[in-house]
Amino acid sequence: MSSPDVNSEVSGFDIDRSNAEAWAAFAARLADVVSVMEDDAALTIGAVATEHDGPPPFVAFRALPGGRILAEAATNAQLGRYFQLTADQLAAMEGLGWRPPASDASGGRPAFWAEGTEEEAHRLADLAVAALREVYGIPHPAFLAPDQLAEILTPPAPAELPVAAPDAGLPALGVAGIPDWALTAILPVSREHLDQLVLAELVAEFGHAPVRDEAGDFGIRVGSTMVFVRSSGDGREVLVFAPVVHDVEGRSRAMEVLSDLNTETRFVRFLLVRDRVFVSLSLFARPFVAAHLRQALGMVSVTADAIDNELAAKLRGRTTFREEGGDHA
Repeated sequence: MSSPDVNSEVSGFDIDRSNAEAWAAFAARLADVVSVMEDDAALTIGAVATEHDGPPPFVAFRALPGGRILAEAATNAQLGRYFQLTADQLAAMEGLGWRPPASDASGGRPAFWAEGTEEEAHRLADLAVAALREVYGIPHPAFLAPDQLAEILTPPAPAELPVAAPDAGLPALGVAGIPDWALTAILPVSREHLDQLVLAELVAEFGHAPVRDEAGDFGIRVGSTMVFVRSSGDGREVLVFAPVVHDVEGRSRAMEVLSDLNTETRFVRFLLVRDRVFVSLSLFARPFVAAHLRQALGMVSVTADAIDNELAAKLRGRTTFREEGGDHA
């Protein structure tokens, strides 16, 4: 059994950098969408629904006459009990540049709000992202509601997407829950071709183009887990991985615990990279089989979700994301 402290494609991964780049890319695309909204058009972006009762956080945009845009962000009157903002969070919203709710004879503004011209769409988009990320505690754009995320990311039309494999002429292989084309082996001609095949499978699986950072890593939400997918530099491997524990205390103790886990678990592998623990699964990419990627995503997410809290306590670290909904007691 190999050591959990080894060189790996994961070793250069920086989740803080990846998250920052994902939010920056999302803000840029959001600004593009907002800047061309027609009069009276509206767009709402919210967190995914959870097991908690009541509406989750959201931001909304509405196009006003004269080329102006109204941005709004949820306050306590519009949030479920679990998502109520603290006094510090309410103050943080104003500190970011949001104007507080106000009432007047015409009905006022029940939410935090900001207004600007179409040319100021980037400022309004940055305000929205700051609220979603810094105050509402949404850790990554992938944790936004899927239909709204798809609307902002605007994936290419199906005819323009790289196709993993055609349906026509394939025998019916009869694997439950997996389309026959996903079982076909394809030999990528380059790393770029491999990335196209990975993208096609992720779009087919999740219904929208995934968020991608500047390093080329795809970031997706699978259940309650943030999972990343990357191809190796030589195009021979697809790596599926999830950060599980951060700020680990005591590398020797951590390596001992992870070595035991690697002995006991099947398929996945636990890695210690500096002071962070990842769970990963490596797939052969020559040939590439889309069904293998689909199964790997499920395996990594289930493993990470099942063990993160226990492992964080054992290694005196912290899990990747605090519980959704911000700072709640």
